[in-house]
Amino acid sequence: MITVQDLHMHFGGIRAVDGASLTIGNGAITGLIGPNGAGKTTLFNVIAGLHRPTSGHVYLDGEEITGLQPHELFAKGVLRTFQIAHEFSTMTVRENLMTVPGGQAGERLLNVWLRPGKIRAEEAALRARADEVIAFLNLDAVAEERAGNLSGGQKKLVELGRTMMAEPRVVLLDEVGAGVNRTLLKEIAGAILRLNLHRGYTFCIIEHNMELISLLCDPVIVMVEGTVLTEGSAPVVQSDERVIEAYLGSGSVTRQGRTS
Repeated sequence: MITVQDLHMHFGGIRAVDGASLTIGNGAITGLIGPNGAGKTTLFNVIAGLHRPTSGHVYLDGEEITGLQPHELFAKGVLRTFQIAHEFSTMTVRENLMTVPGGQAGERLLNVWLRPGKIRAEEAALRARADEVIAFLNLDAVAEERAGNLSGGQKKLVELGRTMMAEPRVVLLDEVGAGVNRTLLKEIAGAILRLNLHRGYTFCIIEHNMELISLLCDPVIVMVEGTVLTEGSAPVVQSDERVIEAYLGSGSVTRQGRTS
């Protein structure tokens, strides 16, 4: 689904991504792991259009998408979530979901006066769709709660629900387990698996929780110093001495211009 070829992202003398090449398979849940500073989040930001790469290429199903803006990638079905959820805190959970689809009739001021019936019908359909997502994610009890009042795990579920409202092809999840208690983490993991198995969503997940990676991901890609060190199943990767060294090493800068 996603192919990254010889990608470089430099910030002055810092080579955050330094020749990374990888693929995110169609219909797979791919894990992306590595020590802090390995370049994982920067790689996500490049794929998702937040950074234009210094050099290299990104393809979606063979179509080059290098340097496209986030809204352009959104239209193509490439969505990215963040380690810290970006909810509309004063809006309810349902309203957060209903804002996602683009091109809504109510976004045009003239339609408010000239086509109110169209707006009402569209909003009713969006509400029904949002309620389906809320039920799928077991968020019924907080559907009318302001999103800013939710726990960290519930906010992650809402963010996952927002991606569902866009019917994505590829979802880039950045540390979905960060700050989430074990009970809600199981719910999030279960939702990801259901979306993958029953709706065909393709996921790539940055995560430090190896238990979660082992449960969800195959393959697992390991990044170190801005490039790909190795790739394989979770048990194979976790037993690789190079991976162990990358995680348990000194964490110092090992080559000029590269971050540890």
